[in-house]
Amino acid sequence: MSQSVLLEIDARGVATATLNRPERGNAYDEEMLAALIGGLDRLAADAGLRALVLRGAGKHFQAGADVHWLNQATAYPPERAYAASHATVEAMRKLNEFPRPTIAMVKGACFGGGVGIVCCVDVALAAPDALFGITEIRVGVAPTPISTHMVNAIGLRHTRRYALTGERFGAEEAARIGLVHEVVPAEAMEARLEEVLDAVFLGAPGAIAATKDSFLGANGLKLDDRQVALLSHEGWTQRSSPEGREGTAAFRDKRRPAWYGPG
Repeated sequence: MSQSVLLEIDARGVATATLNRPERGNAYDEEMLAALIGGLDRLAADAGLRALVLRGAGKHFQAGADVHWLNQATAYPPERAYAASHATVEAMRKLNEFPRPTIAMVKGACFGGGVGIVCCVDVALAAPDALFGITEIRVGVAPTPISTHMVNAIGLRHTRRYALTGERFGAEEAARIGLVHEVVPAEAMEARLEEVLDAVFLGAPGAIAATKDSFLGANGLKLDDRQVALLSHEGWTQRSSPEGREGTAAFRDKRRPAWYGPG
C-alpha cells in the first residue's frame, strides 16, 4: 500500500487506516485517493475483518484536498480532471458502503473531504481540539463529491449553512449538528474507542453487514453509477473554471481571491 495510507490489522480483526501526509495535514491527492480506494477494496474482501478505524498521522485528522494539487489539477485535460473528481467520489462511496463498522478518530483540522470522511463512517469520535469546515467554496471549487453524504449525515439545513459560508466550527458544534457522535477528552479517546469496539464484537458480523446494507439501500443512500458520474462531472468542471483557477492560485499565493470584496 502507498505510504500515504498506512494499513494495519490486529489479531482481533480490527483494521486501522492512517492517512499519512502529516506535512500537509493529511490532505489528499491522487496518490492518497488511489491508496484509500485500493485499501478499502482489499479490506472489504477480508472475511475475518471486524471493524475499520480511520486516523490521521500527526496533529490533524484530514485537511481536505491538497490545494496545491488542486491548483495543478485546474490545468488537467478533461479526461484526467474527471478521473481526479471520480476518485474522490468513489473513495467516499466505498467508505460509506463499507460492509464492516467504521470509526473515525478526529483531532485537529478536519476540512472539506475530511468532513466527508466523517459523514461516511458509522461512529465519529472527536477530541475537543477538532476544528471543522466545509471550505471548498473559498478556493473556488464545489464540494460535490461529498454533498450527498453531508446531507445524509447532518441534514440539508446545516449543510446549506456550512457549505455555503465556509465557516469553521468546533467539536461541540459538530456534535450538536450530528456530524460527530461524541466529543471525548483527548486522554480518553483510546479507551472510548475500545469500548465502542467491544460493543461491535458483541454483534454478529453477518448481521452487522446485513443491517448496514439494509439501512443504506432501503433509504436510497447508496450512489448508483449515474449519480457518481454526475457528481464527478460537477466537481471537475467547477475546479477547472476561472473561479477554481483563481481560488487555488490565491491560496497558493497567500492572498485574497479576486472575488473578495465586502461592502
